[in-house]
Formats: sequence, C-alpha cells, structure tokens
Amino acid sequence: MAEVAEKESTDLITVPSKETALDVFKGEKGLDPYLQTIRQELDAFLANPPGLDTASGRKAYASMAHKIARSKTAIDNIGKELVADLKQLPKTIDAERKRWRDQLDAWRDEARGPLNEWEAAEETRIAKHKTGIEVMQRFAEELDDEDASTLSATIAHVEAIEIGIEWEEFEAEAHRVKAASLATLKTALERRQKYEAEQAELERLRQEAAAREQKEREERIAREAEERARREAEQAAQAEREAAARREQQAKDDAERREREHQEDIAKAKRDAELAEQRAKEEYDRKERERIAEQQRQEQAKLDAERRQREEAERRQADVEHRRRINQAAMQAMIDGGMPEQCAMDAIKLIAQGKVPGITINY
Repeated sequence: MAEVAEKESTDLITVPSKETALDVFKGEKGLDPYLQTIRQELDAFLANPPGLDTASGRKAYASMAHKIARSKTAIDNIGKELVADLKQLPKTIDAERKRWRDQLDAWRDEARGPLNEWEAAEETRIAKHKTGIEVMQRFAEELDDEDASTLSATIAHVEAIEIGIEWEEFEAEAHRVKAASLATLKTALERRQKYEAEQAELERLRQEAAAREQKEREERIAREAEERARREAEQAAQAEREAAARREQQAKDDAERREREHQEDIAKAKRDAELAEQRAKEEYDRKERERIAEQQRQEQAKLDAERRQREEAERRQADVEHRRRINQAAMQAMIDGGMPEQCAMDAIKLIAQGKVPGITINY
C-alpha cells in the first residue's frame, strides 16, 4: 500500500490523514490498496475459520465484521470531511469576488460622477426644450371636435408664446413648430367657422319646418277630435239599441235555461237512483267473491299444511332410516374388526349421542 501519513488505525488498515486523503480519493480507484488489505485479512480469517459451537468462536466472527464496519466508517468519514471543505471553498471564492466587484464598481462611479452630473443636467435642458416644442405641436392636434371660440383662444395662447435665444439650439425648430401649429389652427378655425355658420342656417330652417309641422299637427288634432265626437255619438246610440236587444235575448235565454236545468235535474235524479242500485249490486257481488276466495284460500292453506306435514314426516322417516343404515354399517365394521356385538352396539349409541369426544359419524 502507498505510504501515507497516519491518522487512525482500525486494526485492518491505516486511515490516511486529511492532508493526504484528497490525493487518495482523486486517483482512479485510489481506495483499491485499502480494499485489497481488508480482503487479504478477510481471506486469511475465512481460510482457518473458528468453530461456531463455542462463544469465543462466534465472538471472532462478530469481531471480524466489526473491524470491517469500522474501516468502512473511518474512510467514509474522511471523504465526508473533504466534501464539506470543498463545498465551502466556492462560497469563500464567491464572497471575495463580490467584494472585488463592489469595490471597483464604487470607484468606477466615483470616477464618472462629474460626467454623470453634466449628462443629467444636459438631458434636463434638452428635455425642457423638447417638451415646449411638443406642447406647441399638441395644440394643433385633434381639432375636429373643437368649436370656434376654443380654437380662437388656442391661437391666442400659441401666439403669446415667446421664442428667443433662451431656446438655444432649438430656437429655429421652435419658430418652425409655432408657425406650423398656428397655420393648422387658423385653417381649422376657418373650417369650423364655416361649419358653425352652416349649422346655424340649418337650425333656422329646422325651426321654421318644426313650426309649420306644429301648426299642421294642431289643425289635424282638431279635425280628428270633431270626427271622433261624431263617431262616439253614433256608437253610443248603436250600443243602446244593441243593449236592448241583448236584454230581450237574455230574458228569453234565461227562461230556456231554467227549463233545461229542470229537465236535467229530473234526469240526474233518475241516473243517481239507477247508479245507487248498480253500486249496491256490485258491492254485494264483490263481497260474495271475496267470501268464496277466502274460503278457497283457507282450504288451500289446509291442504298445503297437510302436505308439508306429510313431507316432513317422510323426511324424518327417511333420515331415521339413513342414520340406521350408517350406524348398522359402522357397527358391522366394528364387529368385523373383532369387537363383540353388544360392545359394538353400545359404542355406536354413545358416538351417535355425541358422548365420545373427538369421534363423530358422518351422515
């Protein structure tokens, strides 16, 4: 086995120290020398095994198994410690890398600080000018729903915007956007003024047409009211005539209805009497049928009971005969086996009565 620094002995092998164990585990099949040593010890033990019939012999087997188990645990523990150290190593490296990055990031930001401040101020200045230009542009957008007074106020507001050297490099663009917005607004104002004038004329014409329609409607309502009053008077007179005719017809219908109801009452009384007589006859016939059926049922029940009693008596007789034959055969077997007849007879009786434990006769 390769030379290694000693740490611990397990009676079978010398465990490598933590400083040299990594080389053992890293090598291909690096633990083979230790396995070979243990195998040699085990082979030597099994070549001349102690006897199992003594306590010392059995103890020797247990001792050898314990030594192997201790060797397994010792080497495995060294491996576990190495793995734990190796797992901690990436954490230590990552922590130092992070400290390195954070420090240099801070120095980078410190070096760029003045430039960042200048760039932020420049972005604010440019954004202010661009916002002013965008505001002027938005004044000339979405104008379709604006009325003439609103458009006029917007034009006045845009014209009041002063553009000079304070706009710096955006002065020319600001003049161009202001002029374009005013042109768009003024075009929209002219279009809107024309539209509103047309709408005013249309509204005047609509009001005149509405006045004519109202007058015609009122005249039509008056004519319709006069015609309705005339029709209602005619309808009232016709309704009175029809009501008188209905009253006369109703009186006639009432007299005919009373006579018809009288005849129906006579016919109903006759039918009720006939129906009562029919029901009485049917009730008598029903009770007579039930009486006959009950009598037949009782007679049938009596016949069934007699039949069951007869069958039960026959079954019991057959069972007695069956048991007698089996008992006779058993008794004869005992006699044939050399038992006196009386003894055989007594034995069969005792077994049949269940007085002989553990022995029964299968019927």
